[in-house]
Amino acid sequence: MNVEVIAVSTDTHFALWMWKKTSPTVKNVNYPMCGDPSGAVSRAYGVWNPKTGLNKRGRFIINPQGKIMAVEVLTDPVGRNVNELIRQIKALQTVAKNPGKAAPAGWKPGDKLIGTGKDYIGKY
Repeated sequence: MNVEVIAVSTDTHFALWMWKKTSPTVKNVNYPMCGDPSGAVSRAYGVWNPKTGLNKRGRFIINPQGKIMAVEVLTDPVGRNVNELIRQIKALQTVAKNPGKAAPAGWKPGDKLIGTGKDYIGKY
């Protein structure tokens, strides 16, 4: 999909290395996992929990120009939906190639985009 994935956690790089060695799931991760034990990156993105010293579960879609296009932050015990993340990335890529168009709620690749602006008010 021409995207770059980076995972950031409050673990140290040593802990991440151990997760990579011992976890059946994490051992298959093929993107960078970065340690942020000071919480600097986590605070910058607003996911740092100062009471626990851990991150909330967050994900950010950032376009090639460095603009945050989508944010999802969930409480600690709730996981994210990778299928929804992929759908959103594909929707953002599609509307970026089609100025003046939008991907409506629930849009999936292959669905029609809709027009934006005052001429389309009340048509959907």
